[in-house]
Amino acid sequence: MRSLASKVLALLKIYIADSLAYRASAFIWMLTDVVHCLVMPLVWLSAYGGREAIAGYNPGEMVTYYVMIAFTTNFIVSHIMWEVAWEIKEGYLSQWLLRPVPMVWRLVAQNLSWRALRMVLFAPVAVLALWYYGRFTTLSPIDLGGAFWLSVLLGHLVSFFTAYALAALAFWLQETQSVFSLYYAPMLLLSGWVAPIALMPSWLQVVAIVFPFRYTTAVPVEIAIGKLQGEAMWTEISLQALWVVVGIGAAHLLWRKGLRQYTGVGM
Repeated sequence: MRSLASKVLALLKIYIADSLAYRASAFIWMLTDVVHCLVMPLVWLSAYGGREAIAGYNPGEMVTYYVMIAFTTNFIVSHIMWEVAWEIKEGYLSQWLLRPVPMVWRLVAQNLSWRALRMVLFAPVAVLALWYYGRFTTLSPIDLGGAFWLSVLLGHLVSFFTAYALAALAFWLQETQSVFSLYYAPMLLLSGWVAPIALMPSWLQVVAIVFPFRYTTAVPVEIAIGKLQGEAMWTEISLQALWVVVGIGAAHLLWRKGLRQYTGVGM
């Protein structure tokens, strides 16, 4: 275990150095991913039309919600399936199967380094956005306590292992890009990225409860802005932990079965 930890730490250092070498690229991709969340508050501030609240969200809470969605998305949402699926199809996975570090730990180190860098890069943008929108409305207080960071970590693990399981589909499918693209439709909607889940129809809120997407970004953001507190908050965090276990199990099963038929010759 100590030997594995030292290897993972070495990989983490390598990928941190790699991410710092391409920080300009990371900053551009970060802005591309979150520009929606930075523009949507303007739309909602116009939509209120003098109303005090919509579905329990006042204007300040709505603005803060989107800024926090953008902030946490940078760390939580994992996109590893694209690269891993490509490595499977091209046979590059073979070199990692022969190395003394399990594939999953290499991906953990790579993903954590890039996600952490993006969150750091977005922090000043978030402060600037909150300052700008604070001129138009009274922002919601933000609680970034231990429960929030625990939820962020669990949300990241849910997203990571879901993407890891999806990547394993490349062992059976010749073309996975359309499958991955289709995955983003429910993910963006049910994770609260498009709009707070409380604003959605009741049937869609039920759907959000039974899929893992809500337990990525929506839960930690609702904790940060005070929409989840007390027993309800810990229930949601427990459900996040449950989805982490489910994701690990699904990813392990698919990879174990997929490796049995992996040829490593590429396409």
